[in-house]
Amino acid sequence: MEIFKYGQAELDYLKKHDKKLGIAIEQIGFIEREVIPDLFSALVNSITAQQISAKAAATVWSRMQARLAEITPQAIATASVEEIQSCGLSLRKAGYIKGIGEAVVQGKLDLLALQEMSDRDIIEKLSALHGIGKWTVEMLLIFSLQRPDVVSWGDLAIQRGMMNLYGLKTLSKAQFDKYRKRYSPYGSVASLYLWALSKE
Repeated sequence: MEIFKYGQAELDYLKKHDKKLGIAIEQIGFIEREVIPDLFSALVNSITAQQISAKAAATVWSRMQARLAEITPQAIATASVEEIQSCGLSLRKAGYIKGIGEAVVQGKLDLLALQEMSDRDIIEKLSALHGIGKWTVEMLLIFSLQRPDVVSWGDLAIQRGMMNLYGLKTLSKAQFDKYRKRYSPYGSVASLYLWALSKE
């Protein structure tokens, strides 16, 4: 299992720039979050997780791995939409996943090229595909490409974590942006702690 890479330098920076987050980091300790280095399976995993609980997403993901043997563009492109759907996905999501598998196989989507691109360009490129929104790409940036500075406004658990951390009843986009700037350039590490805080 590979985990998101960060160390003491990132934690020290966040503690210095946000006292409340610093206290939370001390209380929670080091967080290990699994990453999926393979970009294609990470993308399929992100689509699977859209708008369902983490537990439900994990169940669907393990079913897909069991039925398809491996999550590769070829395996997805050759599977029928019904076969993909039978793992517990909606017909629409199954169609999106098959479409992305076909795009890679046909050479319309070059996943390796993404590694050289900026976060913004990756979001723009992948968001143009059916079934992939900004949140899905942001999760890919963190949990596959391990980009260091991603805090997703579209993630309700991140919003909840911020509200819990700062004792807020509501959270405006302006407030969110103010905190996000504080965490930069280590927003992704801050995100790991905000997810942990969202459960409190």
